[in-house]
Amino acid sequence: MAIKLKIKKGDTVKIIAGDDKGKTGEVIQVLPSKRQVIVKDCKVAKKTVKPDQEKNPDGGFVNKEMPMDISNVTKVEGE
Repeated sequence: MAIKLKIKKGDTVKIIAGDDKGKTGEVIQVLPSKRQVIVKDCKVAKKTVKPDQEKNPDGGFVNKEMPMDISNVTKVEGE
C-alpha cells in the first residue's frame, strides 16, 4: 500500500524544526517510502566530488540539498 502524503513536489513549505528553522522554500523532491522531503536551499551540505571528464574535470566540492523528515516542514497556504 502506498503512503499518502499531503506535501507534493512544487509546494511551498516552512521549516519548523532543525538548523534551518523559520526558512521557507520549494519542495524539489518527495521520498514517500522514507517519509522525507528535499527543500531548495535548505539543509545544504558540502559534498566532495571526484574529477570526471564531462561534468567536473577538476573535482572539488559541491553544495547539495539533503533530505529532511516530513514532520519538520509545514505547508504554507496562500502562496
